[in-house]
Amino acid sequence: MEASLSEPALQAWGERVGREVRPPLVLALRGDLGAGKSTLARAIAQGAGVKGAVPSPTFNLRFSYDAPGGVQVHHLDLYRLRHADQVWELGWEELGSDADLVLIEWPERAEALLAPERWDVTLEVESPTTRRVLAVRVGTPSDLPPLQ
Repeated sequence: MEASLSEPALQAWGERVGREVRPPLVLALRGDLGAGKSTLARAIAQGAGVKGAVPSPTFNLRFSYDAPGGVQVHHLDLYRLRHADQVWELGWEELGSDADLVLIEWPERAEALLAPERWDVTLEVESPTTRRVLAVRVGTPSDLPPLQ
């Protein structure tokens, strides 16, 4: 799936992802600084029913949230990792259970350890107000809503 989306359209798609996907699901969010990874992760978490602020975990590396229906939303930012093995300190082995929605920013920092069933979502800045979004299925994860 590929589309050019305005920021409001990216947020709306993220909210649909959060509302409509069936966990377990891992989304590897790729892109340069400022591409919209945190914006998309926040929208997905809010769509899943997370209430309150959903800050970027850049300095904490991982935030976890309870969502309705027993779903756990885990938002990780691996940008500050120096070695892939550091993910184990974040509770990496616990992620991906039946009720988990896992959002990973900077997944290339732990590429070899990523779940074999996931979506790779790449964001690219096309203009100050538009992002190119490419969603690629890896393995057989549950479907995402179409990009619109």
